[in-house]
Amino acid sequence: MGVLTFAVLCASSLLTIIDPIAAAPLFVAMTTGQDDVARRRTAVRACFVAGGLLMVFAAAGGAIFGLFGITIDAFRIAGGILFFTMAMPMLTGRGGAHAPPDVQAGHDPAIVPLGMPIIAGPGAISTVMVLMGQADGLGQVIALHAAIIVTIGVTACALWLAPVLLRRLGPAGIALTTRVLGLIMCVLGIQFVIDGVRPVAIELIRASRG
Repeated sequence: MGVLTFAVLCASSLLTIIDPIAAAPLFVAMTTGQDDVARRRTAVRACFVAGGLLMVFAAAGGAIFGLFGITIDAFRIAGGILFFTMAMPMLTGRGGAHAPPDVQAGHDPAIVPLGMPIIAGPGAISTVMVLMGQADGLGQVIALHAAIIVTIGVTACALWLAPVLLRRLGPAGIALTTRVLGLIMCVLGIQFVIDGVRPVAIELIRASRG
């Protein structure tokens, strides 16, 4: 596989997994109460955090997981639990202006949950680790890192445009959107847990039969 082909594979895979368009409305819900300047700063910080995490896991993810005895499945389960706990306040409407309590209390959402796991979630992290394992030579390694930068740049643009969506929705639209996105996040969290538990359960079944 050529370097250009591998770069296209990396970029398309990461864009599909991260899905910047889907991240934008979640970003709007998480930053309710912030002005446009504060939102843009939060978007930049979240993308820096996500990009940094993906770079680190691309370079040393296998070593980090091996050092602590962590598996991708355990990481998926942890991410799913985090998604679920963040989604419940959005579903029930607790926490002021329909935003999660941590955001209302002054907590910066750029690191958690925006940077990780919304942007750099278990899927994105496992994807860069798999792609790094497939990289053949320095050129493809550079192509992977370039794809990460491009994907994070596209995500940053999507988040920067999110306040325009907020102004169009209005208070009632924001409340409704927050409930819907809370439901989606809840389902995503459960799906992450299922995806993490399934291979463990299959392995246990195989071990018991063996």
